[in-house]
Amino acid sequence: MSAVQGQLPLEGMPRRLYSCTPSRLNAWLDCRRRYRFTYLDRPQPSKGPAWAHNSVGASVHNALAGWWREPYERRTPLTASILVTNGWITEGFRDDEQSGRWLGRARDLVSGYVATLDPADDPVGVERTVATRTKVIALSGRIDRLDRRGDELVVVDYKTGRRPLTQDDARSSLALAAYAIAASTMMRTPCRTVELHHLPTGEIVEWRHTDESLGRHLRRAEEIATEAATGDERYRELVGAPPADRGRASGAAPRSSGSASGPSRPGRASGSPGVSGDRPSAGPAVVPAEIDELFAPNPGPICSWCDFRRHCAEGQAAGPERRPWDGLAE
Repeated sequence: MSAVQGQLPLEGMPRRLYSCTPSRLNAWLDCRRRYRFTYLDRPQPSKGPAWAHNSVGASVHNALAGWWREPYERRTPLTASILVTNGWITEGFRDDEQSGRWLGRARDLVSGYVATLDPADDPVGVERTVATRTKVIALSGRIDRLDRRGDELVVVDYKTGRRPLTQDDARSSLALAAYAIAASTMMRTPCRTVELHHLPTGEIVEWRHTDESLGRHLRRAEEIATEAATGDERYRELVGAPPADRGRASGAAPRSSGSASGPSRPGRASGSPGVSGDRPSAGPAVVPAEIDELFAPNPGPICSWCDFRRHCAEGQAAGPERRPWDGLAE
């Protein structure tokens, strides 16, 4: 190990870029304790059981990605239905009957959606990772679908939740704006339009950004990143990071983590891959009082859906415990 590894930068030296995803930035805003559990504590505290609605969302996203990878002649509603069946994730459901019923719904959802698409209109990217950087952040993320419309690119994000979407959802999304900026940078092609495709209703919610609105989102991302980076540095000063985790402490969380805000894409639902039901209850790291204060919880209704609820007394007091299938629209 280098003698200077882990030391603070000298005064006046440029600060290391904060590597992040939109999910990481939003986690800092939503609840700093959950942020700490997700990105800093190693080993990571154990999570609760997987969520059924995350299983549905991940299964649908996987099938849609797979559909575009099929040869043109196989891009049919029937193929979409088969892809959902073959990739169905069963974690989090009450029983086999409920899982089977939702499998049928998901098949109808995906096959109905692809029936509205032109199978010859190949996207620029499917589950495409894009990235950009500024003087403050190295921002990356994965786009569900990236289309070309005329001389511009369009970011398409699939949604499977029960809540109807509004134009404000598209306009205010830090993730969608970040994807548009990163796609434009990487492809050297303008990208200002973002779309939310709500599969349960078939509704498409569009927002067209301006250079100014994208700039505001990027500056907001830098502000959040600066706060989070300061917290990360203080954590490492007082707690340290396991040797295997050094050098990636500012990176993204594992893709398998999930929350009530949306599915884990694409792959497993919330929790350890391939594991369902109760898990060993490994607790969070023991930290100094200053760290516990810096990464204070933000109790509210979402605490009922938090993967780390079992480790947070404030979260448990904020709302009732939810069953793994309570997020389904039944």
